[in-house]
Amino acid sequence: MAQHIPSGSIVVAADGSKHADRALCWAATQASLEHRPLVVLTAAEGNAQRINHEAAQRASSLVTPGTDVVGLVAADDPRAALVDLSTEARLLVMGSRGRGAVRSLVLGSVSAAVCKLASCPVVVCRPHEDHAGLGVLVGVDGTRESLPIIEFAFAFASLNQLPLTVVHCVWDVIAAVAGLRNVSVNDVDLGAGDEAHVLLAETLAGFGEKYPDVPTTLRVTHGLVDDVLGGRSSAWDLVVVGRHPPDTVNRLVTGSIAVAVVERAHTTAAVVPVPVGGTPR
Repeated sequence: MAQHIPSGSIVVAADGSKHADRALCWAATQASLEHRPLVVLTAAEGNAQRINHEAAQRASSLVTPGTDVVGLVAADDPRAALVDLSTEARLLVMGSRGRGAVRSLVLGSVSAAVCKLASCPVVVCRPHEDHAGLGVLVGVDGTRESLPIIEFAFAFASLNQLPLTVVHCVWDVIAAVAGLRNVSVNDVDLGAGDEAHVLLAETLAGFGEKYPDVPTTLRVTHGLVDDVLGGRSSAWDLVVVGRHPPDTVNRLVTGSIAVAVVERAHTTAAVVPVPVGGTPR
């Protein structure tokens, strides 16, 4: 699409559904908190102009005074339109019908495609189940490449006055033999002082000083990332996971894991792309 948006905008997809309205409310709140323009995008045939006008009006009623709201209609496929805008956007936001990983794979999920290809973070607002407001849950691997993911999670937690739990999932021979797949982040921690805990603490060094208002908990647990972060996530306000550049077979796998977390989540989930070298945009 040839149209441009204000740099650093938050872009939300609107198609007139209740799922898109959930995303619209989330995006309006975040745009207000970050003092960023909100772009309401409709990429569909038929009544796209009417749907977009109504969504933009609703967004205007939700944002704080002074927050710009822009309506935008694109003739492109929604996947292509959102990925194209991601080069200028701060954040893409969309709703999800909560169909589940297998069915989404068969039908071609818009959210899955955008999460894999977008240049900026993508937030998917899935239906909440038994929401308990535990704060932000972020999964990291303890390397320098995790820094943009951690930064996103801390910034969101700070703006929304939420606690943050940072978890590193370990999948090794012990976990495989024990069959530790369907574990919860609140299960028994592997114990402070081991190599994984030290690595995690070193990765987080400095964030506590930058975000002193964010209560932070570190955990290392056995289990697969998509099981730990996605399978039992309903109590959290936001689940954050990273997506590495698809430059190797391993990175292709981690990209698939990020999408699996989103598809399995029972709460709002964010996928943060990690640039080559792990340097934030």
